[in-house]
Amino acid sequence: MPETKVSPLLDPEFLHKLEHLELVSRKIFVGRMKGERKSKRRGSSVEFADHRNYSVGDDLRHIDWNVYGRLDKLFLKLFLEEEDLHFYTLLDTSLSMDFGDPTKLHYGKQVAAALSFIGLVNHDRVLLDTFSTTLDGGMPSIRGRSQMWRVVQYLDQLTASGSSNLTAAARAFAIKHSGKGVVVVISDFLDKRGYEDALRYLVARNMDIYVVHVLSREEVEPELVGDLRLVDCEDEDVAEISVSAPLLKRYKDNLNAFVGGLKDWCTKRGITYIFTTNHNPFDKLILNYLRERGLVK
Repeated sequence: MPETKVSPLLDPEFLHKLEHLELVSRKIFVGRMKGERKSKRRGSSVEFADHRNYSVGDDLRHIDWNVYGRLDKLFLKLFLEEEDLHFYTLLDTSLSMDFGDPTKLHYGKQVAAALSFIGLVNHDRVLLDTFSTTLDGGMPSIRGRSQMWRVVQYLDQLTASGSSNLTAAARAFAIKHSGKGVVVVISDFLDKRGYEDALRYLVARNMDIYVVHVLSREEVEPELVGDLRLVDCEDEDVAEISVSAPLLKRYKDNLNAFVGGLKDWCTKRGITYIFTTNHNPFDKLILNYLRERGLVK
């Protein structure tokens, strides 16, 4: 078994801080395996919860014979069911993410690595998927802290390529992962097809959805002057512009409308929306913002 490697994505001091956190689901999910999370459901695990009256057909092994000896009545022991939390990350690796310093893709990798580490430390089942034009192969599900090296290895080899098609990727993701769980979508959402249909596929799966919207500081506060020829890095569309104060104002108004529209759309459908830029320290995003929004505690 290879040793757990610490990548530039995460430094040892930050990893130590993450050890005290855990991922939180706003919903109760039943996994295919028993995990370490206590459910509100009553099952047959190891932690006693309550009694109920015996009914014909109940498993006799769960009868509390001590209570029967005292009360001469049959009662069944009830236990807290342990559940397996599935944590999914859907990371955008399209060419538009290869922008900024650090790039939006590198920032997204850091967020994905940190959340995966939190999940693995708490024995959650962690799955990583990436997309550009389509949903990529992804990393098979893993659990346990000793598997963190797989996350680092997988994320380190990712490079930006292709155009973004979030709708096709989300549809394939919803088909691939039929189980419920927590999914974090990390993207700049610069997709000409829009985001509505894509996110509807995830909503239809009744997943606990978090959207981390990453833009670069240069996109939020552009420092452009003069006559420019702009080329779309994904589809090579060309636009020739003359940068002026009114044009910059219109750009910022459109950007604010886009960000606000995505936030409102998500909020109305129970999706937690988090906006960040590549210059917002990602450790602050994890330790403060995501804790405030309820993903980690």
